[in-house]
Amino acid sequence: MEPTPEQSPHHAYPDHWEADVVLRDGGTARIRPITTDDAERLVSFYEQVSDESKYYRFFAPYPRLSDRDVHRFTHHDYVDRVGLAVTIGGEFIGTVRYDRINEQGRPASAPADEAEVAFLVQDAHQGRGVASALLEHIAAVARERGIRRFAAEVLPANTKMIKVFRDAGYTQQRSFEDGSVHLTLDLEPTEKSLAVQRGREQRAEARSVQRLLAPGSVAVIGTGRTTGGVGRTVLRNLLAAGFTGRTYAVNRAFDEGLTTLDGVPAHRSLGEIDERVDLAVIAVPAHRVPEAVADCGEHGVQGLVVLSAGYAERGSAGRELQRELVRQARSYGMRIIGPNAFGIINTAESVRLNASLAPESPARGRIGLFTQSGAIGIALLSGLHRRGAGLSSFISAGNRADVSGNDFLQYSFEDPDTDVALLYLESLGNPRKFTRLARRTAAVKPVVVVKGARHSGTNPPGHAVPVSRIPDATVSALMRQAGVIRVDTVTEMVDAGLLLADQPLPAGPRVAILGNSESLGLLTYDACLAEGLRPRPPIDLTTAASPQDFRDALAEALADGTCDAVIVTAIPWVGENGNAETGDGEVLAAALRGAAAGGPAKPVSVVHVEIGGLAEALAAASSTAAPRTRPTTLAGRPATTPGTTAPGAPATTGTPPASPTTDTTATTSTAPTTDTARPTAATPTPDTPSATTPATPGRIPAYPAAERAVRAMAEAVKYAQWRRQAAAPGKVPEFLDDTIDEPGTAALIDTLLGPAPDPRGRPLAHDEVRELLGRYGIPVRPTLPAPDAEAAVAAAARLGYPVALKTTAPHLRHRADLGGVRLDLPDEEALRRAYGELTDLLGKPAELLPVVQAMAPRGVDTVVRASIDAAAGAILSFGLAGAPSELLGDTAHRLVPATDRDAAELIRSIKAAPVLFGWRGSAPVDTAALEELLLRLSRLVDDHPEVVSVALEPVVVAPQGITVLGASVRLAPPPPRGDLGPRRLPNY
Repeated sequence: MEPTPEQSPHHAYPDHWEADVVLRDGGTARIRPITTDDAERLVSFYEQVSDESKYYRFFAPYPRLSDRDVHRFTHHDYVDRVGLAVTIGGEFIGTVRYDRINEQGRPASAPADEAEVAFLVQDAHQGRGVASALLEHIAAVARERGIRRFAAEVLPANTKMIKVFRDAGYTQQRSFEDGSVHLTLDLEPTEKSLAVQRGREQRAEARSVQRLLAPGSVAVIGTGRTTGGVGRTVLRNLLAAGFTGRTYAVNRAFDEGLTTLDGVPAHRSLGEIDERVDLAVIAVPAHRVPEAVADCGEHGVQGLVVLSAGYAERGSAGRELQRELVRQARSYGMRIIGPNAFGIINTAESVRLNASLAPESPARGRIGLFTQSGAIGIALLSGLHRRGAGLSSFISAGNRADVSGNDFLQYSFEDPDTDVALLYLESLGNPRKFTRLARRTAAVKPVVVVKGARHSGTNPPGHAVPVSRIPDATVSALMRQAGVIRVDTVTEMVDAGLLLADQPLPAGPRVAILGNSESLGLLTYDACLAEGLRPRPPIDLTTAASPQDFRDALAEALADGTCDAVIVTAIPWVGENGNAETGDGEVLAAALRGAAAGGPAKPVSVVHVEIGGLAEALAAASSTAAPRTRPTTLAGRPATTPGTTAPGAPATTGTPPASPTTDTTATTSTAPTTDTARPTAATPTPDTPSATTPATPGRIPAYPAAERAVRAMAEAVKYAQWRRQAAAPGKVPEFLDDTIDEPGTAALIDTLLGPAPDPRGRPLAHDEVRELLGRYGIPVRPTLPAPDAEAAVAAAARLGYPVALKTTAPHLRHRADLGGVRLDLPDEEALRRAYGELTDLLGKPAELLPVVQAMAPRGVDTVVRASIDAAAGAILSFGLAGAPSELLGDTAHRLVPATDRDAAELIRSIKAAPVLFGWRGSAPVDTAALEELLLRLSRLVDDHPEVVSVALEPVVVAPQGITVLGASVRLAPPPPRGDLGPRRLPNY
């Protein structure tokens, strides 16, 4: 909404202040600046506010606004006077304004940094979190305009408004003066204010999804009069699932005399329905969707599932239709699943909703499933059904124009019916938010993700979201850091999901293998080694083993304190007549379930070959049963053995020792034998749902191949280790504070960027790099230019022998293999000879740009980098220097800010890590100094977002200390940080 010329010409309408937000009850609203065109809306809004609310706002009876009031409240300069409104359906439901004031409380302009703030919310919308959302946004606007404090006068009886200020988390002061409460809020975000903001965001977005999945009534708009068609199919599926609410068929083409269809009321429009409809499933052609959405909005529908196609997947014209669809729905406070969606399912007994095109509703279970592809959704539903698995909820989001995987994570985090969240994602609209939500959710329940479109470099058709430029390997590493179980295929996702939903988490990587086939046992053993597990030698029960033999062996393995999990392998056994018995799977399943139920809480899975009915019998224990939960405690955890081999690494000299926070399992410890003593997960924190380890009684996952069972078990082991470590998160050591000059660095960056910085940024010169990094305790060894041999000799005399001679031309930088580096030059003669050889071999000095540098102590050459991705944020990377590491992609990554745990894990997670720890008899290097360097660099880019790129190459790690031989830094105006601003829905 553009301002009129009557407004200040010096400050354009700030359209970036416009935002869609989710309110406390899950509905949406729009926040935007108030303009001169809003006079009638303001008057209408004020007339609907109660006399009591007016009194609280103006401290006196104030029945109506005068013309002067209306002019004042609609004319702003967007700097010293700002007003924001919350709208639904184009009408105001709440307002807030601030006026900049001086120390005497009089109107002022900058540099005054205090403002008086006042709110007014329509009574019908109080309690929905309107004022809290307005406070977040007006505070962000004020900070942008140089205001640092808010002052407010509140009547003591206005307890709701006092609570809004008190609960916001800002630093505040309160006093009682002249019969009112005087509040002063410091607007600088605090750890508490961010936590409050994110907590409100989580509850609101979870509630918005819950309203979609548990409606009291559903209308299918576009239900055909004849059988077949999308709308009629959805109606049939709703009825077949036994939806517990009320269902309506809606089609404007219905005959006036038609009152029922398939046994439900039939109407030509929503206006004919006597009650408010909670959810509308829209199955009409795209050109008729706007009419249907308007009908829904005008009659109070809370959410939409849009099955209609013809949107962003069809190109630019369809993309604009999709944007308009979202704008229209949000203007009425509705959220959308779709368009081009497959539908939604909720199997809860109190709901039984199948508003999808899936002909058969899945059984009730403990797995939540989100997919951005209808075809993948069909495949997943089919695969889970074949294996007897049940679901708690299912969302197929189609083009995911609104409701996304992030919203599903918010919902899954607190949904008591979901123990495992499975997500098929083709795009990440907000990677920073995704990793934050995934980390919090993974701390209480597993999150398994398959990422499609990994290597295309573009988003799939219909997904209008920011494109991240980081490689897929980096995305995978960042997901792992957040506790996400990242798998490559939907089959692997189902495999992992079944194990995690049905079995307790393993306490470590030690696996017992037993079965009636030596060959199948050996295949399982080899697969365990390949996945980094620690298998015990397989126990061969021989082909003559009976179900009772299996039961006894499994019970013994579970009771053994030296194993953390059991994989059972089974082939058809030979009967007394010599024939293979393939049809007694139910008997074997009962035996295995009995042993598992009577033993300690350890995960069990089965690999079977052609045993009829076994998989079905193992899965049929009851997919509808409530979960059996076990306490999640760290008690009874075996002590860490110093120098324990990292999982999957060979037990030889040079293996990286576990970091102080790395979880290991002593192979000789005796594990507790009671269910309650098994360490299975992180202890839940007070503000999170109870972290439980689900296990449906008697249900054991079965796999047709050893590799699939082992891969699922390996994922469970890694996830369980992450959960245990997450219970005691890392920290940034305090010693860094004493050696870091944050204010001085900020001033230096301002000077280097200048008053009008180039948006593209600028690389720093060598001396500038040294000064900047030095302020964070990162010394860079100096280099001196050597444009000729005489200059090289003079530089060496200044630095002291021995020296190195290196070319710095871009095509030769860090390429020792091309002969551009000469090391350990002991004297002037050797230096002159090396200089001549370089110029003869590679070109003229003006092309080579040679430099001289004092030699560093011998050690391992490494590379440390930090960069900012517009979508994912700041990323810290580490690897060994050289072509092999680059070719093999052997680089590890962590999100910034990194903790001491992150730094320790970063250097140990590359494949070449043994080189740092004494591989093949070499001396171990100073990894503690390397970890400190990583923490310092992480702190630098976190404190100063203008530092958009840093490369330290090489960093020589010696047995004592490190030396940074080369460094480059790029500065640029900081990219926007949407994750730190007020909560808002994406606006693609």
